[in-house]
Amino acid sequence: MEFSIKSGSPEKQRTGCVVVGVFESKKLTLPAELLDKAAHGFIADILRRGDMEGKAGTTVVLHNVPGTLCDRVLLVGLGKEKEFREKEFGNTLRTVIKALNDTGTSDAAIFLTELPVKKRDLAWRMRQAAMIALDSTYRFEDYKSKKNEQRRPLRKLMFGVERRNELAVAEEAMKQGIAIAEGMAMARDLGNTPPNVCHPTYLAEQAEALTKEFNLGCEVLDRAEMEKLGMHSLLAVARGAHQPPKLIVLTYQGGKAGEKPIVLVGKGVTFDTGGISLKPAADMDEMKYDMCGAAGVLGTMKAVAQMALPINLTVIVPATENMPGGNATRPGDIVTSMSGQTIEILNTDAEGRLILCDALTYAERFEPDTVIDVATLTGACVVALGGVASGLFANKDSLARDLLEAGEDAHDRAWHMPLWDDYQEQLKSPFADMGNVGGRMGGAITAACFLSRFTKKYDWAHLDIAGTAWKSGSDKGATGRPVPLLANYLLRRAGKID
Repeated sequence: MEFSIKSGSPEKQRTGCVVVGVFESKKLTLPAELLDKAAHGFIADILRRGDMEGKAGTTVVLHNVPGTLCDRVLLVGLGKEKEFREKEFGNTLRTVIKALNDTGTSDAAIFLTELPVKKRDLAWRMRQAAMIALDSTYRFEDYKSKKNEQRRPLRKLMFGVERRNELAVAEEAMKQGIAIAEGMAMARDLGNTPPNVCHPTYLAEQAEALTKEFNLGCEVLDRAEMEKLGMHSLLAVARGAHQPPKLIVLTYQGGKAGEKPIVLVGKGVTFDTGGISLKPAADMDEMKYDMCGAAGVLGTMKAVAQMALPINLTVIVPATENMPGGNATRPGDIVTSMSGQTIEILNTDAEGRLILCDALTYAERFEPDTVIDVATLTGACVVALGGVASGLFANKDSLARDLLEAGEDAHDRAWHMPLWDDYQEQLKSPFADMGNVGGRMGGAITAACFLSRFTKKYDWAHLDIAGTAWKSGSDKGATGRPVPLLANYLLRRAGKID
């Protein structure tokens, strides 16, 4: 999709559709008033007839509006003016994109980014507008023999700003929004790709393609190299799979030479049967999404490289399948992690932490400034937070605050969960340094406590995205989260957002 920004009057736009807003009680926004004035009260007359009240989510398409140069005008209801905040702004834009697609409009001028949103500036509105527009038009139909073809797909969008001196800020924010949306699209594509295609080798190939596109550093470790490093915890998960495991490492050098990198670690279990601790058959197809942590950090790397942020970033993806088989790891087995700590595997379906712990130890060699791991780790997190917020754990409160603020700003929210030593007791094992599960109670917390034992040498945060990485039901598919949260955090670290 092609984006542009203009400072101009809506009635002068020669386009397929001009979009303006109406608050409840039929109150016109300023762009709508300008259109109405040019049309000699045509829009106000439509509202007086009762065609629209301004309720949120409602739309009316007008044709042949006098005094305008556009083919049609789309009125969109904004709800109550005092309640028009971030959520309402985003929902309105999604409504608009759907309505434009339904009308078959290929190009449109949207005068909604001029609207004030409480505590949000123009840059925020423009960044969100670009992200939402691209995310709303995302489709994954690679494996359909017949595509759902639209009459005239939406190809061009212009967003309005009030003053010319705002153009530079708006254009920079729009570029950021586009980059984040494209990172989200990559994450969604990887998540939605079927597991017979998206296996560890495929993930490595996608990382290598990203390397070529953005001139990144790339290293892919195979089973033998991981054996030499002592990654026996990661390899224990891979034992039952025919697909070979991979450890994928991408490096982006946008900051100063010698500057410590931020490291993102993404869980890459490309299909999780549970192993010997086999999952129930119902909804097991959704376990292709167990690599959405990997998809998220790869998508974030794409966004960062596209924005050319002045930071150093390293992405680590431990990738494997978790399958049952004659050579699969059993409950009761004890393995030695790369850190030298021993683990009694009590449940082979608690495999994400087993591959992440070795990747977190591997991260030490980069002498990182900060490490953030992202994983569809626990069903317990879904029970606690549902599909709204990701679970956030950290060994440093200031890092947790920074990530929470980034999530709020990106409207990709997280919730700070406890990481108290009291929970560590649940991981005790009579035969090894720790068990890989701590019982039913506080499952998301004890999983984070397990990971914390491998992160003593740096500032670390853990995002449990089990509830937010994909949706089930009629709207089934990967969401692209937490790319917006991570990208916003990195924009702040790079000084691009206050």
